[in-house]
Amino acid sequence: MELGIQSRGSWEAVQQTALWVEENGLAAMAVPDHYLNRGGRSAPAHDQPTLLAALAVVTDRVDLVSLVSPVTFRHPAVYYKIGVTIDEISGGRFRLGLGAGWMDDEFAAFGIPYPPLTERMAMLEEAMAYLRAAITPGESGFEGMYYRLEEFDPHPHPTDLRLVMGGEGKRLSRSIAVRYAHEYNLTITDPDRYRRVRDQTREELVETGRGADALSWTSLGPGLAAEKESDYRRLLEHMAQVTGQTTERIEEVYRSRSIPHGSGSQAREMLAELAEAGCERYYLQVFGLGPTELETLVEAYQG
Repeated sequence: MELGIQSRGSWEAVQQTALWVEENGLAAMAVPDHYLNRGGRSAPAHDQPTLLAALAVVTDRVDLVSLVSPVTFRHPAVYYKIGVTIDEISGGRFRLGLGAGWMDDEFAAFGIPYPPLTERMAMLEEAMAYLRAAITPGESGFEGMYYRLEEFDPHPHPTDLRLVMGGEGKRLSRSIAVRYAHEYNLTITDPDRYRRVRDQTREELVETGRGADALSWTSLGPGLAAEKESDYRRLLEHMAQVTGQTTERIEEVYRSRSIPHGSGSQAREMLAELAEAGCERYYLQVFGLGPTELETLVEAYQG
């Protein structure tokens, strides 16, 4: 299984993490898209597409991933232009991810419309269809309730822009991924459920004519692991400070959701089970870790 890192923060911190990811042979550097940070309204939160465009200049090999952007943040025409621009700057290393959005506080704080989930999912479905039409030469536009793309061939054409669908494997989420996505970031870390959703989705891909292997399969979860128990406890305390949760609560949630974590070989073994279920790449979410902590973390997952 490939490993990637998902991180955010200041430009200096994000750049340092991306360079570490590339230098240490990991597959991808992902950035979430939020206008508020987990540290609260006073913590800095920068513009995700701008960070990813800058990372495209300072890196050479690693995939750069938007994981993921809320559909209500920007019109799909803006996402198209973001996508083809970063695709060109990076030489085809960019993956553009969309989701329905979930952090209602950031929408309220900035006055961004935040319709009910059913409407956001409808917007997401249309946005993915719009983007697939825009980046595919020869497509004939798109007409929906929320968005419209005239029948022309938009330029520029991307080199290898891949669309990522983020979701929990529910019916509509699967349907959107099956029709429009190149990657399904399935936010499930229970191996049995991951396998069931993947198998069902592969059957649906065959039914639509795309083929069972049309989607690549990824997942993500908080990175919390170390070979030594003392290092693991130190990282756990850091996670508690970042999230405002107790260490006991964090471990309880991670156990209940089968999130790969722990000391010794535990995280590796949990990740291996997820790989056996069909997950091809796992993004470790990290918060404010420097190179030394990243090395400790990744070693525990890779061995």
